[in-house]
Amino acid sequence: MATGKGDEMKRVLVANRGEIALRVIRACKDHGIESVAVYSDEDRNSLHAQMADAAYSLHGTTATQTYLDIEKLIAVARESGADAVHPGYGFLSENANFAQAVIDAGLTWIGPPPEAIRALGDKVSARKIAAKAGAPLVAGTKDPVAGHEEVTAFAKVHGLPVAIKAAHGGGGRGLKVARTMEEIPELFASAVREAISGFGRGECFVERYLDKPRHVETQVLVDKHGHAVVVSTRDCSLQRRHQKLVEEAPAPFLTAAQNEELYRSSKAIMKEAGYIGAGTCEFLIGLDGTISFLEVNTRLQVEHPVSEEVTGLDLVREQFRIADGEALGFDDPEIRGHSIEFRINGEDPGRSFLPAPGRITDWAIPTGPGVRVDAGFKGGDTIGGNFDSLLAKLIVTGATRQQAIERARRGVSEFIVGGLATAIPFHRAILEDPAFTENFKVYTSYIENEFNNEIPAFVVTEPPLETHMAPEHLITEVNGKRFEILVHAPKPVVKRHRAKQTMTGGSSGAGLVSPMQGTVVKIAVEEGAKVEVGDLIIVLEAMKMEQPLTAHKSGIISNLTAVIGSTVSSGTNLCEIVDQ
Repeated sequence: MATGKGDEMKRVLVANRGEIALRVIRACKDHGIESVAVYSDEDRNSLHAQMADAAYSLHGTTATQTYLDIEKLIAVARESGADAVHPGYGFLSENANFAQAVIDAGLTWIGPPPEAIRALGDKVSARKIAAKAGAPLVAGTKDPVAGHEEVTAFAKVHGLPVAIKAAHGGGGRGLKVARTMEEIPELFASAVREAISGFGRGECFVERYLDKPRHVETQVLVDKHGHAVVVSTRDCSLQRRHQKLVEEAPAPFLTAAQNEELYRSSKAIMKEAGYIGAGTCEFLIGLDGTISFLEVNTRLQVEHPVSEEVTGLDLVREQFRIADGEALGFDDPEIRGHSIEFRINGEDPGRSFLPAPGRITDWAIPTGPGVRVDAGFKGGDTIGGNFDSLLAKLIVTGATRQQAIERARRGVSEFIVGGLATAIPFHRAILEDPAFTENFKVYTSYIENEFNNEIPAFVVTEPPLETHMAPEHLITEVNGKRFEILVHAPKPVVKRHRAKQTMTGGSSGAGLVSPMQGTVVKIAVEEGAKVEVGDLIIVLEAMKMEQPLTAHKSGIISNLTAVIGSTVSSGTNLCEIVDQ
């Protein structure tokens, strides 16, 4: 871990938002160091801005204008007197240029060396490192492909399905799985768009995709003295759109030989890459038990709490210790019990997990034995479409996997979020699915392919009128630094919040209707074009994920009103498909 100072850090800039920023801020408090938050205009009154010792505006609304702006972040670090930067996860956490900029500014970078980020963040380079380390690998291209023609050529040699993957990304963005030759061009184009949008670079490579694989990973810590430990394994097989929904530690139903290989190859990969800090090695395990290296995430991940719960470690504080040059002082920790994490995303599982921005009108979190909630929001907050859909994480721990499942049923039943759709109904349903709870037949596309989704679409109802005596809460900024002012009102404060109505069904009749609020990123047809059922019409993007809209009937495109770059609300008529 590179550092620009020889003494221990005293003030940490947290270059992130939401629950992970809050997680780091709390760890700072526990560690006896100060925290500095940054926030977009949308996040001005967020929990992470309130909880930090100081908070500074980044003056903008989108990720590009705020949390991805390296110059702004370095400037805030200097202005605030921070001597270290923690990137959280997402945004710039896997950006080598940001890491180098922090170091060049004379600050402690709480993350792996820039060279390791570059080597492992580039998935092509990561595969080469894994091969040198003797890690198991499936067939894949040695370098990024130039176009969809090369993807097709690879598929003809190695067979379908194939995975098209952003070379410089992670978290499921820029990952598309092609199961037919015909869909390769469009999926390649979509992967490139998501890669550019999420990571600033569009290079993609291709590899053979294991059918019905489990997704298993290891949480690794490496100190500056070359000592590496695997904290735990995790299973993250329950996903939608190749993004995780449920994770658990340790990964269940592995053989002793599989577990040993995961531990061995993970340490070998990290040492080969010259890694320092906390990171995650990800693998796929096929139906026949074959292990295949997938990628390395050069950051702390969303699911890190389950590794903490089964070991007693605080991984953020371990990052602080490593950054300060301390030795880990322990070997692979003993695993105790079982822990499961449920992501509470602002998505509608009754409509194929479409992103669902909105305002939180009710908020009640579960408590009791074995229950932990890491949240970045509270009742009354508005969840916009500019950032990730993650609201909170429910982490449930028990002495055994069965006990964790039993406690989880209680936990998800107590978790109440009103005003917008969330993944909670899915979590309640999956905890009654034997494929997850008993025989563990789940895999990375189980939700799309086999899960019996009878969850009704979310319907927004208007909250009641709120009338009460309350102080007026004002937020001010002086030279970009955030201050709070409470003005006690002499009369009742009356607020009426009218929620937007959300569509509960799909397109019908002639109109192709937007099923969600989003931004138009592609229009695949022209006015007057002839289309068949299932043909791609428009691609929307919301909460950093693309959603293709296809023709619900055959006919001729008419009244095409959609414009690339425009934001449309749920229920907007994008075009009509009229009979020939």
